[in-house]
Amino acid sequence: MQLPLRAFRFPLAPLFLIAPFFLWGTAMVAMKGVTPHTTPFFMAGLRLIPAGVLILIVAAFMGRSQPQGWRAWLWITLFAFVDGTLFQGFLGEGLVKTGAGLGSVMIDSQPLTVALMSCWLFKERIGLWGWLGLMLGVTGISLIGLPDEWIFHTISSLVPFISHSSSYDMPLSFMETGEWLMLLAAVSMAVGTILIRFVSRYADPITSTGWHMIIGGLPLWGMSAATESNSFVNLVFTDWVALGYATIFGSAIAYGLFFYFASQGNLTSLSSLTFLTPVFALIFGHLLLDEVLSLLQSGGVGLTLISIYLINQREQLGRKSQTKIGLEANSISTAEKDLQAVNVRARDSESEVLS
Repeated sequence: MQLPLRAFRFPLAPLFLIAPFFLWGTAMVAMKGVTPHTTPFFMAGLRLIPAGVLILIVAAFMGRSQPQGWRAWLWITLFAFVDGTLFQGFLGEGLVKTGAGLGSVMIDSQPLTVALMSCWLFKERIGLWGWLGLMLGVTGISLIGLPDEWIFHTISSLVPFISHSSSYDMPLSFMETGEWLMLLAAVSMAVGTILIRFVSRYADPITSTGWHMIIGGLPLWGMSAATESNSFVNLVFTDWVALGYATIFGSAIAYGLFFYFASQGNLTSLSSLTFLTPVFALIFGHLLLDEVLSLLQSGGVGLTLISIYLINQREQLGRKSQTKIGLEANSISTAEKDLQAVNVRARDSESEVLS
């Protein structure tokens, strides 16, 4: 796989790569019941600032160096503004107006943006198999997150001879819902994934992740204090437990691992694992909240897993295809040479007979 496994040299190493997406997916389940009891900017800041402090404490025990020089702090500040303030701000506000399923689809489609930017900035090769995997991934998370009736309604409206008995009220226009905010959140996350490559040139990626969460979270708490009220008075004990899980596991550990890997691995391959986030959210929503998986959602899970395989094995699949084409070309070339040799021998035989 084209993923940064160099740092972990033991059999369970791939689990560390999957861990951020598992934690993000389960954190979404944990946060599901908290959203009605708090406000978006307060919750966004709470997911960032305490998590950033925890990462810095762990980095200090690990002996990680602190950022030095104005270039390091400039990149960290830009990283914090894009991936911290903008991403979490757009995400928090977008979830208020957008359903969790549609929001998850739009957020987790960001590997497409990462792939395009990585191809342009870092010359990462995507290839036919990679693009096929990305398309299947977006299709898979769409089947997972979008309502079944919406999908059936859309198909029946596009294909006249396909009818669907039940009706479905389509959502409001794009700008009247939170979809555009979720789209901006997805773009912000993608740009943040790209920025860590530049940040890591001047500072340690783990300490940079901690500082970017603190710096990016402070404006969110500032906006919460200025525009929101009763941000935490309605939270009960179980809400604080869910927030604690989302902060420690869904933010501190997940973001620390993700941006560490992003600083040194193939961004297209790593980002493709984001497709796993709604899969984990769906599975644990089924196990813990008794949510039922529909046939379309089950098919979406299958497409998502296939897409991740195609993206992360795209170079090997490409080489196999080239090898097969090369063998076929050599076989054709050999057959042509044999045919030419037969023709030459036939002409020689004709010349001998005539002479």
